[in-house]
Amino acid sequence: MAGSYRRAMDYLYLACVITGSAALILISAVIPWAVFTRYVLNSAASWPEPLAVLLTIVVTFIGAAAGYRLNLHMNVGYFAGKLPDPLRGLADLVVQLLMGLVALFMMIWGYRLVEVTWHNTIADFPSLSVGVTYLPIPIGGACLLLFIIERIFLGAPPDPIGPHRDASID
Repeated sequence: MAGSYRRAMDYLYLACVITGSAALILISAVIPWAVFTRYVLNSAASWPEPLAVLLTIVVTFIGAAAGYRLNLHMNVGYFAGKLPDPLRGLADLVVQLLMGLVALFMMIWGYRLVEVTWHNTIADFPSLSVGVTYLPIPIGGACLLLFIIERIFLGAPPDPIGPHRDASID
């Protein structure tokens, strides 16, 4: 059961990374197009900026869940690192439970935001529901919660990159 859950989280992690990376690549293509149309063609396109904002929501919530799984997010562990092992484990559990509350908040209130804005449209994309654009919030919360459950019951996942060191040390 534990191995199946870990494999499922590996696939979910991969889906989050691919989704977040695709959004980031699209942002990197859309913004230069906006600059090109504005300054070279002297006719600014109206859609690149709102699209970049929508894609940023995807990177923020889906990509952040992936970053949390492998502990790639910014954190301050100095004081927790100074604790004796039993207290360090307790501190980590408290952190995971608090993050679980954040994930639940994202899921519940993100879903409510999606529900309330579902029938609204975006001026630059009239066929796109505002609710659809907010879907990454509850989806990211659900992914985050699944990764937290994995961390609590199975421990931290293995680093797919392996040991690495800071290149600036050389």
